[in-house]
Amino acid sequence: MKHAEMVGNWVSKWFTWLVVAVAAFSFFVPSIGVAIAPHTSLLLGIVLFGMGLTLTRKDFARIFRHPWPVFAGTVAHYVIMPGIAYLLCLIFHLNGPTAVGVILVGSCPSGTSSNVMAYLAGGDVALDVSIGMLSTLLAPIMLPTLLLLYAGNWVTVPATSLFLGAIRIVLLPIFLGVLVHTIFGKRIETVNRILPLVSQTAILLIVASVFAANQAHLFTAETALVIPVVILHNLSGYGLGFLFSKLIRLNDPQRKAITFEVGMQDSALGATLAMKYFHPAAAIPSTIFSIWHNISGSILSTYWRNKLNTDKSAEPKTTKLQEN
Repeated sequence: MKHAEMVGNWVSKWFTWLVVAVAAFSFFVPSIGVAIAPHTSLLLGIVLFGMGLTLTRKDFARIFRHPWPVFAGTVAHYVIMPGIAYLLCLIFHLNGPTAVGVILVGSCPSGTSSNVMAYLAGGDVALDVSIGMLSTLLAPIMLPTLLLLYAGNWVTVPATSLFLGAIRIVLLPIFLGVLVHTIFGKRIETVNRILPLVSQTAILLIVASVFAANQAHLFTAETALVIPVVILHNLSGYGLGFLFSKLIRLNDPQRKAITFEVGMQDSALGATLAMKYFHPAAAIPSTIFSIWHNISGSILSTYWRNKLNTDKSAEPKTTKLQEN
């Protein structure tokens, strides 16, 4: 088990570059990714089952004890990110599967990577986790609603299938994970230690399937536009999330949490739904988002952590003589 934890820590440290390496490998050797593609829903289910295993009644109770920041952050997430996605599609004249993919990743719940970034930045991790959990639980309702609102001009949105699929792919694995945790309690703590490795491996396999399925579409003029769109989407999410949290007068750790929760998306869910309900090309924005938001999140969390350490070191030291 210790070896698995060590491998998990190594994968976590180099996860962004592993995503890039897997994507490149799948482009040049697509046969493995093509074989994985039919199982992306199962892989995502494993990730979300693991998320459920880590949740307790206390996590759900936290939402009701301090509802205002949680609800505010969740609303900000589902208002800001889909709205930015739609505007970027209009500005860059995107259409078809590419536009649907950008709006789809913008309509997804918050990404689990934000929890790590909030922790590293000195943010309110409990708030971050609560917003992520609530936005994920609302995904079966919000995803088809937002896609109908923003993407209906480009594609027929299978709203009912998306709703039922999101329940099956998102809520059911989480519910089963919570149920197992409730039944077995502390006896599953050993399993929880290797969950990061299991989840990250599943996400890497999803990335492999997306790049393999889109090998013929990756180097087109329209796909090339996805990179600046994804970067602007993510950075705008950070900026507007921070501004929103400042306008409603949250404290500094809460602002950091909401910034990451707004700007970082569950891109694995976006890629999975794109492959299942739309077109393989619609999964490209989610996959690029997965790479980019880990890079930008790491940079932002490092900046905030260094700033926090600088501010602490700059605080005047009081001596006993001065206190007296």
